[in-house]
Amino acid sequence: MSANAEMLGESELIGALAQDTAVPQVPILRETRDWSPQDFAREQIKGLVRRVFFANGGRSVKQVIFSAAGAHQDVDDICERVGRALALETSSDVAVVAGRTGEREMTPIARRRSASIKSWSTQTASNLWHVPQVEGTESDGEFRTARYWISFLAELRREFEYAVIHGPAAGLSSEAALLGELADGIVLVLGANTTRKATARKIKDTLRGMRSRILGTVLSERAFPIPEWIYRRL
Repeated sequence: MSANAEMLGESELIGALAQDTAVPQVPILRETRDWSPQDFAREQIKGLVRRVFFANGGRSVKQVIFSAAGAHQDVDDICERVGRALALETSSDVAVVAGRTGEREMTPIARRRSASIKSWSTQTASNLWHVPQVEGTESDGEFRTARYWISFLAELRREFEYAVIHGPAAGLSSEAALLGELADGIVLVLGANTTRKATARKIKDTLRGMRSRILGTVLSERAFPIPEWIYRRL
């Protein structure tokens, strides 16, 4: 395959925003001679942000959990991109809370308890902060329990108008359903080539059973077909 074809076939961030009835599907851009996966991904992210945070029938959506169906979706990157797009849509403060695994920096739980979140976070834009994962152990007692998350989410609300939170994988942990209930809702990240329909349906039923508000689903790892006019030029 030529270099041009490989570039167009590389992994894109957002393939679709689907369901539920309250969240319309993100419109697909028309193919033009200037079409590119990067532009398409940016438009999909912008549509995702506007529908999830600003088009929910009057119901406030400020804190959203992004949770993968399985263990291998790159949710951290999606959260970072959503956070940047959200910060461009509002002048209010936005927090992007990193995932639990593979995080570059960890913050001791003792430090979190003694200072504001912004003091141990990294400001990446005028109204955007990257909040590192909090490090803790079983001896911390309430660490990552419902009581812990209620307290942490309340702190986030006091310091930030919006929060994009990388939650644990919904298909592997009941913690995702807990967060989906405590926050304003959850967006489920599905792998285009790895998540089976039956698995996604089971996860959605479990989340609803735990009273988690499902705001939509994101299809990641989608490879776009090459437009016909490009084939003619190869």
